[in-house]
Amino acid sequence: MSSQFTPSGKPRAAALGLIFDGICGPLNAITDVPGVAVGYTTLTTGSGALQVGHGPVRTGVTAILPRPVGDLCTPVSAGYFSLNGNGELTGSHYIEETGSFSQPITITNTHSCGVTRDATIQWAVKTFPNALSDDFSLPVAAETYDGFLNDINGFHVTPQHVFTAIDSASTGPIEEGSVGGGTGMICFGFKAGSGTASRIVEHAGQAYTIGVFVQANFGRRDQFTLQGHPVGRDTPDPSPHPARSSIIAVVATDAPLLPHQLKRLARRVTFGVGRVGGTANHGSGDIFLAFSTASAPATTIPDPLLDPFFEAVVYATEEAILNSLVANEDMTGRDGHFVPALPHDVVRAVLDKP
Repeated sequence: MSSQFTPSGKPRAAALGLIFDGICGPLNAITDVPGVAVGYTTLTTGSGALQVGHGPVRTGVTAILPRPVGDLCTPVSAGYFSLNGNGELTGSHYIEETGSFSQPITITNTHSCGVTRDATIQWAVKTFPNALSDDFSLPVAAETYDGFLNDINGFHVTPQHVFTAIDSASTGPIEEGSVGGGTGMICFGFKAGSGTASRIVEHAGQAYTIGVFVQANFGRRDQFTLQGHPVGRDTPDPSPHPARSSIIAVVATDAPLLPHQLKRLARRVTFGVGRVGGTANHGSGDIFLAFSTASAPATTIPDPLLDPFFEAVVYATEEAILNSLVANEDMTGRDGHFVPALPHDVVRAVLDKP
């Protein structure tokens, strides 16, 4: 299957003719980083008026495994950056202190973040009873708000949904759009959610991979910028959805980087968000995590030589966000709230502009 389409056959941004900077990996996904896997549980049931506890439900769970299951107890080096902290990423204090984390990463809606965190521990205790019998676990769980479309106070995400997302994680091509934790998300007034992309970076004769995964839920329509063109100004947004804005980004690499260098990579997600028009407003939870799957390196890449890795993060972030928009469909959620997909002719029209 071409990397220009998702496993279900939905076009990605490149399939519409957009050309992006950098060289993408074979899947153009975070799973181009060896050993990294992604799994989803998607919950879409009900229609009509909101009945708290009953629906409509438009939510889910995304699980990102930084290592194969058998190696998940081995920490990965990590760093994170909060561009605007109106959001949550659990385990961040431990990452700041030790420069590492272990176990799966989960991403979901704001009011289910605690469920996914606790369920990840339950999964780990069951999967690694000997390793964790006398130890603690501080997993990474992140969130963005989906309450415009979803019965967010109905608490529909359960531990079993988390187990399913983790256990179904795949290292191959992954679906994008309204799947997993991204099911109920909105970006620039268009239906968005889960998106990914990757870039290859050459250093000292070695090819390394940068993979980015986003849960995109930010931006006003008038801010939307597509490869330098302010297309959002020409496509008014009649939707009454609130301007709650967030994006979680996970950057993975197999390059031998230290925690402070990974934090520097995480910061560069900011520029990818900015390239599509994001401004990190007051209500944004814009939190970015970067990790390396490389074993503890005897030698690392010197800081002055990191520029190509920074650029790769920027380019892959931009494309991942646009993939979350392009590989999507209209959605109607609670109380008849409607969010349109990004029209593909709007994207194609940019190709004809100077």
